[in-house]
Amino acid sequence: MSIITRLSQMFSSSESKDVLGLSIRQHSLTYTVVGDDKSIQCKKIDLPPEHLCSELESLSNKHSLEGQCHLILNAKQNQIVQVDKPNVPDAEINAALKWQIKDLVSISPEEMIIDYYDGPKLAGGVEKINVVCATKSELKPFVESLINTDVSLKTITTEEFAFTCLLPVKDDACLLICQQPDEEMNLIIVKQGRLYFQRRLRGLAKIAQKSEDELSMGTIDSLSLEIQRSTDYFERQLKQAPIRSIEVLVPMKNEAFLARKLSENTNVPVNIFSMPEPFSKHRAFAVSVGATMLSNNESLG
Repeated sequence: MSIITRLSQMFSSSESKDVLGLSIRQHSLTYTVVGDDKSIQCKKIDLPPEHLCSELESLSNKHSLEGQCHLILNAKQNQIVQVDKPNVPDAEINAALKWQIKDLVSISPEEMIIDYYDGPKLAGGVEKINVVCATKSELKPFVESLINTDVSLKTITTEEFAFTCLLPVKDDACLLICQQPDEEMNLIIVKQGRLYFQRRLRGLAKIAQKSEDELSMGTIDSLSLEIQRSTDYFERQLKQAPIRSIEVLVPMKNEAFLARKLSENTNVPVNIFSMPEPFSKHRAFAVSVGATMLSNNESLG
């Protein structure tokens, strides 16, 4: 199944073999195009939220974009909650989930577009699933804006899954602290190419503007506490082997300082995350880069 609702059947197929990762940020659009000839193009388009849809409509003509598109929603466009897996046939799970999560999210059941991904079993064999929920009326204009372009929408996903695609598949679990510039920070744990845990850290969208002194005055300690809570849950509640590495992907001037200070608060090695080749120069486009890898990542969904 898809990460969130697949809408590819709504669109005509495109002959182009280019792959497009298109990220909707709060005040901009960013995209990465990986051409059939292995060329790479990354761009950020700054514009107010009310102009985002009109910009999508002009993607083909103004920016010469075409190909298979993976659209990434920002944190304010979707909500993720974890619940017990409904005891119903698989075909009926989505319908059951709308009423199961109605008191956990701020979206009415009639407005929900949902999908889910399985979570690891908790201690005692309790089976959980993670439900991704978006608002139909908010999402529809973005989808409709792409209908008459040369872009063929294949999936709609979230930042967490796009970041997950960047990590190499390893048996040891990795905790990734990751962020798009000027967006909220994410903390994810990935093992064997699978997203085991995700946490959205509010209030850190402007962390890149902080000096080293400002980072040291509470920000790093708060982030270290969130890391500790997340690793404790992963190891104790999910009964998983300890985290072997912590990677930092927070494109900003003081990224190395942030990683060094975090390493002082943990016994696990903390490293600056290396983007996969040939994307080493495109750290600020990590989400749209990761989305271009969705087609080849069979661990998701």
